[in-house]
Amino acid sequence: MKKTIEELFPKGALEGVIPERKGAREGRPRPTPLVVSQLVARLKALVDGAGGPVSVRGELSNLRRSMSGHYYFTLKDSGAQLKAVMFRKGAADLEFEPSEGMEVVCEGEASVYMPRGELQLVVRSLGPWGEGAVRLAFLELKKKLDAMGLLDMERKRPLPLVPWRIFLITSPSGAAVRDFVRVGRERWPGAQIILVPSQVQGDEAPGSLIKAIKEAETVASEDDVIVITRGGGSIEDLAAFNDEGLAMAVSGSKVPVVSAVGHDIDLVITDLVADARA
Repeated sequence: MKKTIEELFPKGALEGVIPERKGAREGRPRPTPLVVSQLVARLKALVDGAGGPVSVRGELSNLRRSMSGHYYFTLKDSGAQLKAVMFRKGAADLEFEPSEGMEVVCEGEASVYMPRGELQLVVRSLGPWGEGAVRLAFLELKKKLDAMGLLDMERKRPLPLVPWRIFLITSPSGAAVRDFVRVGRERWPGAQIILVPSQVQGDEAPGSLIKAIKEAETVASEDDVIVITRGGGSIEDLAAFNDEGLAMAVSGSKVPVVSAVGHDIDLVITDLVADARA
C-alpha cells in the first residue's frame, strides 16, 4: 500500500535540507523567464560593448575558406581557444596565404554570434608573427628582386680562377674570420686576404655591410673577389642579410661577390643576388 508524503517525510524531516525559495512565503512573483535569444542578445550587448578593437596573438587551427571568400578558424594557445572569422573584404586584402599552424596577430573586435550563442573574434586584419613575419618579408623581397631581374643566373659573373686578392667582409671578432683565414691558407697559401671589418648582426649591420662593400670597391679590381661571411644563427640573427639596400649593393658591385652566410640550410637574400654562394 502506498504511503503518503506525510508518512514518508514527517513534519520537519527535511527542514534545512531543501532550502525554501526566497520570496515564496512573502508572495513575491517569480521572474518571467527569458527566451534563449533574449539572454544571448543581452550577452552580445555586453561583449560587443565591452571595448574597442583588440590585438590577439595565437596559432591558426581548423582553418577553412568558404566559397564566399570568408575565412573561418580557431585562434589558440596552450591555455585557451577562440573561434574567429575574417570576412571576404579583409581576406581579399591579405598579402600572404594563411596556413594551418601559423602563428599570427589578429586585430578586430570580440562579439557573440547569435545563432549559436558563441563568443568569436571578428578579424579586420591578420599578419604573421615572429619567424612568420620574417619569412613573409623575405618572400616579398625575393619576388621584388626577381621581377627586377636581379636573381637571373645570366647576370651572375664568373669568379676569377685564382683571385689576386680576397676582400673579406665580416666581423673581426667572429669565428667566421678565423675559419676563413685558416682554411684559405691551407688551400692556397699565397692568397692575399684583406679584412674589411663590418657589423654582421643588429639594426646597424646592413648599413655597415654596404659601407664595407663600397670601401672594397674603391681599391679592388675585376681580378679580385669580395666575400661576405658570418657564422650561422637564427632568422633574427641573419636578418641583416635580407635587407633590400644590401641586396642592391651586392648585385651592383663592380667586383664579383661571394655570399657565405650561415650554414648550408640557411638561405638569405644576399645568397640569391651574389655571383656565387658558399
